[in-house]
Order: sequence, then C-alpha cells, then structure tokens
Amino acid sequence: MNETGEIVLRCDGLSKTYRMGQVEVPVLKGVNLAVRRGSFTLIVGPSGCGKSTLLHLLGLLDRPTAGKVFYGQVDAFAERRRWRERTRNRTIGFVFQFYHLLPELSVLGNVLLPEMIRHGPLAWSLARRRSGARAEQVLRDVGLGERMGFRPSRLSGGERQRAAIARALVHDPQIVFADEPTGNLDTRAGWQVFEMLRDLAQGRQKTVLMVTHDSRFIPEADRVLYLAGGRIVDAETAARLTLEHEKRPGPRKD
Repeated sequence: MNETGEIVLRCDGLSKTYRMGQVEVPVLKGVNLAVRRGSFTLIVGPSGCGKSTLLHLLGLLDRPTAGKVFYGQVDAFAERRRWRERTRNRTIGFVFQFYHLLPELSVLGNVLLPEMIRHGPLAWSLARRRSGARAEQVLRDVGLGERMGFRPSRLSGGERQRAAIARALVHDPQIVFADEPTGNLDTRAGWQVFEMLRDLAQGRQKTVLMVTHDSRFIPEADRVLYLAGGRIVDAETAARLTLEHEKRPGPRKD
C-alpha cells in the first residue's frame, strides 16, 4: 500500500450540479481527496451516486460547478483549455466500461489512433515507426500480441477491454482512470482486467483510479473511497446512505 508517494492529484471542495429542466440535481457535494503516485484506488458506491461524474472531473473531461482539481501544484481549471487538453493527452489514460473500438480498424490501428491524433498529420509521418513499435509492445504486454491484426469483432469482451487498456497506455500516462472497466465482462475476464490495472500500480508505478460497484475488488486495492450522498464517507455510512438512496425516487446521474 502506497502511503508515502508524492501527491500527484487532489481536489478541494469539488461539487457538480446538473440542471434537468427547471430542476437542479446536485451530484457531488464538496468532495476532498488526495491521490499518491503509484497508488491503486477504488471508488465504490451504488449506481447513480456520482462515481463517473467524479472521475470525469478529476480526468478533466468536465468542469466542476465549484471546487478545484490540482495536478501537482497546478490548479487545472484555472489554466487555459489548451493546458487541460495537453494534460489529458500526455499525462492521463482513460479506460471506460464500453470499449469504444472502431470496427473498421485493426486492434493495432485502434491503439495507434490516439497517437495519430496527438501528433497531427505532418508529425505523424516521423513518429509513426516509433509509435507503432510502442503500440505493438503494449499489445504484447496485455496478451494481444497474436491479435493485433484482428478487427474488434473477432475479439472476446475481455480481449476488447485489454485492447482499450493498451490504447490508454500507449502514450505512457502517469495516471489511469478506469470507469467500470469490468462492468460488461464475465467473472473471469473481469478479474483479468482488474488484475491488469492493479499491476500497473504495483509493477509500473502508474497511479490508477478505478470506479466500480463490485465489492469483490475491495480487499485487493491500496485504498477504497466510498461515495454516497454526493460525498466521500466511511463504509458504514455508505451502506446506510445507499439503502436510503435506493428507496428514493427521482433522476440519477452517475
């Protein structure tokens, strides 16, 4: 368990409210947290409690209603949009529940696509060989060395998620955000994906934040954050608020 690494990401008073017609729906209510380099953190809670919203704010995919997100000492939302885009492109990797693989491209092509976009058409001709070698190595690392020429339709669900993980890792990010990456997988494939993400933190010193509603993974994480009622709470409070949340009608936003 990593309790001594430097803090690479933190948020102070992070809040997010969505408007649905004339109704305001508060999803996050003043979340505070700090994440250390090389740690593996689970964010758990019931469906609709704001887990994905929190991950999107930390990953700079959405703006908070209030509060701040810091990368190192930099207030991310006080910087220009270009800074946030560059940070997403160079520092962050994303893995989602749905694989978002383009069916017309090979597995290797899908993994290389973010690199092509990152470099642009002119620089890509110079970077292609280096990026291609990197992508092939990452695909071998995730067990898809024999599948890199396949189209996604020829892969199993677990293999598609491993391809998505390879795509997230091809630019060697410092932080990986995984949003319910095992949600569409069977038990065996889900554990394989979970272990792959956990090993990124333990073996490669990547910082991993994974959203899940699956309690089976809790004992294996460095740290577990329970989200309920729009706040990070202890496990006992999370269980109580979860029951109340499930009984309450109304719109939900995860």
